[in-house]
Amino acid sequence: MRFHPLSVLSVLAFGPLSGLPTSFASHWDDLLPKHAWNSVPENWENLGHPPADTTIDLHIALKAQNENALIDALIEVSSPGHPRQGAHLSREEVAQLVAPPSDVLELANAWLDHYGVHPSTISTKHGGSWLTLTGVPVPRANELLSASYQLYQHIGTNETVLRTLSYGLPAALVEHVQNVAPTTHFGFPRTPWQEPVMRRGGATREQTKVPVGDPGAVLSRRDQFVTPSFLRWFYKTSRYVPLAADRNVLSVAGYLDDYPSPFDLREFMNQYRFDATSATYNVVQIKGGGYDPSKPTIEANLNMQYTSAIAYPTPHIFYSTGGWVTQPESDGFINWLDYVLGQWSVPQTVSTPYGMPEYLVPPDYATYLGVRGASVLFSSGNDGVGGGSCLFQDSSGNSRVQFLPTFPSTCPWVTSVGGTAGHDPEVAASLSGGGFSVYFPRPPYQNNAVLTFLLSLGGHPGGRGVPDVALQAIDFRVVLNEGTWTSGGTSCSTPAAAGIISLLNDYRISIGRPPLGFLNLWLYGVCLPGLNDITSGSNPGCNTDGFSAVPGWDPVTGLGSLDFERLVGILSRW
Repeated sequence: MRFHPLSVLSVLAFGPLSGLPTSFASHWDDLLPKHAWNSVPENWENLGHPPADTTIDLHIALKAQNENALIDALIEVSSPGHPRQGAHLSREEVAQLVAPPSDVLELANAWLDHYGVHPSTISTKHGGSWLTLTGVPVPRANELLSASYQLYQHIGTNETVLRTLSYGLPAALVEHVQNVAPTTHFGFPRTPWQEPVMRRGGATREQTKVPVGDPGAVLSRRDQFVTPSFLRWFYKTSRYVPLAADRNVLSVAGYLDDYPSPFDLREFMNQYRFDATSATYNVVQIKGGGYDPSKPTIEANLNMQYTSAIAYPTPHIFYSTGGWVTQPESDGFINWLDYVLGQWSVPQTVSTPYGMPEYLVPPDYATYLGVRGASVLFSSGNDGVGGGSCLFQDSSGNSRVQFLPTFPSTCPWVTSVGGTAGHDPEVAASLSGGGFSVYFPRPPYQNNAVLTFLLSLGGHPGGRGVPDVALQAIDFRVVLNEGTWTSGGTSCSTPAAAGIISLLNDYRISIGRPPLGFLNLWLYGVCLPGLNDITSGSNPGCNTDGFSAVPGWDPVTGLGSLDFERLVGILSRW
């Protein structure tokens, strides 16, 4: 987090601003629903009311005065060839773009005052667009939001959250509030099908020590396992030596008490990249996030080991964010987002291999995801087009199959990473999550690439298509508690992609140009010739064959995998 003002990556779904009432008090009892579930979401069970003295921190997101300004700015600073391309925005500039009208902020404060929320417990952030209420007693939160907060436990993981099945807002305010969290969001940052598939490994097959700068030509085939030497050879990063390590930062987001181990990182480098044994990382603990390197997890280790091995010696940050596990009354994504938005600068690349089925996320929550100044990568999921039967009942009671895309990778303003396997040729990994968002419409930058695929099907789904790119996702070697394991999933392909993108940002910075920022306008535009099209394989799920990889974009491997050398050649001209 050492770079100067950076670009915006943020989505806020705004509504029309209607006239505000001149007298507040009479309006607070006129409530309208904001969001509700018909029943307890799948895989959760009700544990009843929390203890009487339980408190909750609430985040209230207000809508901006100019509903299009933020997205317009994002597109301008991220579009190759645009006059503002690379003119990334500062924290203060972003705050100005997302600021609500002053009378809306006055209205919100009057509402909180009416329900006895003391001003000392309210903090205003991000240009007034975000109100944080600290330590609200649950009975008061219920009254404030017409809610019924209760404890719910996730079946299978036994994690507990404090949530409500519905909430509402005064009619005078409901159109001016983007969302309130935590409320009805039951989504889990890593559902069981999103976890990396792992098994204990035997002796390492590929022991070749590839010297720094060596193209890795001695590694003519992958053999059995994926290691850093293979990835650096296959995606052509071995020849590149980072030159901007003093200005470029890569970060890994961690939740659910996932921690990496510096000891395992050193052992991993001893085995697979001997010139990078000094690799390390800084830890930033957010909102109760812990850090115990004596209790590492496969998720955090895998991310740190592969981003470090590819991007070394680029500095790394590990964000350990509380919520869900450590704080049932909190929300991990919101905690991380709140922290990142408040920083003067942010890492240029962020790897986040967590996700949840999009249908578990309320639409108003899903439209509020933001990161400022980074290339943000999310995993597309490990169950193809969806796990289980994927049967849903429509309003007439008829059952139908609905594919299950994953959030946040379905957000149009992040880069979704799917999975591939093999090397001659590289093909789609059958686990690669892919499909079309139910919440987010297809963004304009996807029109040319995605419409070609849709026309081949004879249909025109309107949702944002995922993934955007795909990399190797099978048989990754990873060190855990000093033992060697083999892991697979898009939790592997995402850090591999993040490492390559970080090197591209390093190259940009080293030649005096701004980092890439939001990637997708590059990927679907001038960088398309720098991608390896994947044309075979499929992603079955939901008891169907799923989609097939075809020439061009497809909802299995997106635009394809990354060729670092070709991408550097393209970026040298922009």
